[in-house]
Amino acid sequence: MTDRLYLMPIGLAASPQSEEGDCIRLAGGLVYAHRFAAIVRSDSGVVARHRFTSGGAAETFARLPEALGAEAEAQWAALRTAHPPLQLGERTIRLDQPQIAGILNVTPDSFSDGGKFLDRPEDGAAHAAGMVEAGAALVDIGGESTRPGAPAVWEGDEIARVVPAVEYCAQMGAAISVDTRRAAVMRAALDAGAHMLNDVTAMRHDPTMAELAAQRGCPIVLMHSPGADDDVHADADYANVVFDVFDALAERRDAAIDAGIARERIVLDPGIGFGKSLADNLALINALPLFHALGQPLMFGGSRKRMVGALSGEAEPHERLGGSLALAVRAMDAGVQLVRVHDVAETVQARNVWRGLRDAALTDFTMLAD
Repeated sequence: MTDRLYLMPIGLAASPQSEEGDCIRLAGGLVYAHRFAAIVRSDSGVVARHRFTSGGAAETFARLPEALGAEAEAQWAALRTAHPPLQLGERTIRLDQPQIAGILNVTPDSFSDGGKFLDRPEDGAAHAAGMVEAGAALVDIGGESTRPGAPAVWEGDEIARVVPAVEYCAQMGAAISVDTRRAAVMRAALDAGAHMLNDVTAMRHDPTMAELAAQRGCPIVLMHSPGADDDVHADADYANVVFDVFDALAERRDAAIDAGIARERIVLDPGIGFGKSLADNLALINALPLFHALGQPLMFGGSRKRMVGALSGEAEPHERLGGSLALAVRAMDAGVQLVRVHDVAETVQARNVWRGLRDAALTDFTMLAD
C-alpha cells in the first residue's frame, strides 16, 4: 500500500477564546479543535506523526512527502467543513449541533426491543410519536435484526414489516430513515413516505442501492461493517481498526459519489459493534474526531450495545441507559451530528444540557482577556 495520511484532532477546546483563537470549528458544529496530528501510515504501520496547532498547519503540511500534500489539504478543508442541513420531507435537520435519531425496531429478534412493535402497530405508532414529541429529529425504522447470529430476512417479509411503520410515522409528519441493506425494501419504504436510507453494508450487499439513492435524491447513511453478505459481522480482520475503518468509509463515500449520489446527501457511520471487538469499539470512539476528515456528517450508534454490557457487569440491554448516555455525550464531544438511540427523552435531555454548557463556554468570563 502506498503511504496514507490521517489528520487527527487530538486537542479539543470548549471555545475559541480558550486557545486565543488558534483553533478551528470542527465540522461547523459546537466543538473546537486546537491540536492535531498528521499521521503517516505505510505497510509497516505508522511511520510518522507530526503534531501541530491550527496556526501551524501550513508549515506542517510543507514538511510532508509531496505525494501527501494534496490529501493533507483536502482533509484539512474537510475538518472545517460546515455541513448544510438534511431536508427530510417537510423537516429540516440542522447539522450545526447534535441531533437525536430514535430507533423503531419492527422485528421479532432485535437484541434490545425485538418483538415489542412488530405485530402491534398501535404500540409502534405510540412509541414513534413519543420519540418525536421527546425531541427526536428523525425516526430510524428497522425490519431486520443485525445482531451477531441473527438470520437473514427475506425481502418480502422485511417490506411487510417496514412499510406499515413508515406509513404511520409519515402520517404523524416524522422525518423517517429506514435501516435496510436491500434496494427493494428501500424502494417500497420511499414510496410509503420514508426520506433517508441507512445501509449497514454501505451499499456493498446490494449494489443497486446506489442507483436507487441517486435516482431518488435521498440522503444515505453509509455504515461500516466488515461483512457484505448475510453475516455483516464476518471477515473482521484489522491491521489498525481506526485507520482501516477510515479507509473503508472513504472508499464507500467515493463509490457513492461516482454513482451519482450528491456529496451533501452522504452521511458516514463507523459501525460501532459491527464486526468489532470491545477494544476495537473503544479505539473507534476515542478516535471519532478523525472521521470528520472524511468531509461528511457523522452518525453514531452505541445505544444499549454489547460493549456497554461488557463494561458494566454484563448488564442486560434494558439496564444500559447510563452507559448509553455516556457514549452519546462522548459522540457529541467529538462533534458527531446524528446520534442514534433507543432512549430518546433521556438522550435529548443530556444533549440539551451539553448544548447549554457549550453555549456558556463561548461567553465564559474565565476565558476572556482582562
